[in-house]
Amino acid sequence: MKKFFVIVLLFCVQFGYAQIFGGDKIINNENFDKQQWSWGYYLGFNTYDFKFKYNDEATPNGNDLIIEKTLGFNVGLVGNLRLNNNLDLRLEPGVTFNTRNFRPPYTQEVYEINSTYVHIPLLLKFSADRNNNFKPFVVGGLSTSINLSSNENNPDEQFRFKTNNYHYEVGIGVDLYLYYFKFSPSLRGVFTINNELFESTNETASSIDAMRSNAVFINFTFQ
Repeated sequence: MKKFFVIVLLFCVQFGYAQIFGGDKIINNENFDKQQWSWGYYLGFNTYDFKFKYNDEATPNGNDLIIEKTLGFNVGLVGNLRLNNNLDLRLEPGVTFNTRNFRPPYTQEVYEINSTYVHIPLLLKFSADRNNNFKPFVVGGLSTSINLSSNENNPDEQFRFKTNNYHYEVGIGVDLYLYYFKFSPSLRGVFTINNELFESTNETASSIDAMRSNAVFINFTFQ
């Protein structure tokens, strides 16, 4: 994941350097940002972590549950409303897939959490002025998600998670204006506000008062 991000970052830096300091400029999609509405889709990757809040001293420092993160996948749509030259309102409904494992320290017992979320962010995108075919931006807002793997209504499950969750998001990215479309790689952090744990009958999790997801998304948007 880190190597992949470094490669994308180097590509964006090189592209931006060429656009700012290069020679003769060819302006691609010159009128793209003058549209009031624009549409697109995104593909990307994610990695999810759990942040635990313990309810007693049963799990002191050094004995916290160990999280084993994996690489997941994102896919979704983009609806963009232009508010002015530097500000856009965006709706980005999509689906994310991920698996997280956690285990108590000093044991080999592993609990696998498979998650499929319908993820619906409403975001404000603040952009710098366009420089040739390059425009950096920051993005932030609120989102809700529906956990299709929650098991909230299944009393036989050891871990039951809430179906509906709420998050705030912040991120950075760049718009790269290519000949046929606008390509926007971005890096975003997603932080859960509510307690996701509905109920647990597992002895290992008896000391857990709350579980919240933190995630990192790398998205590639095509408009």
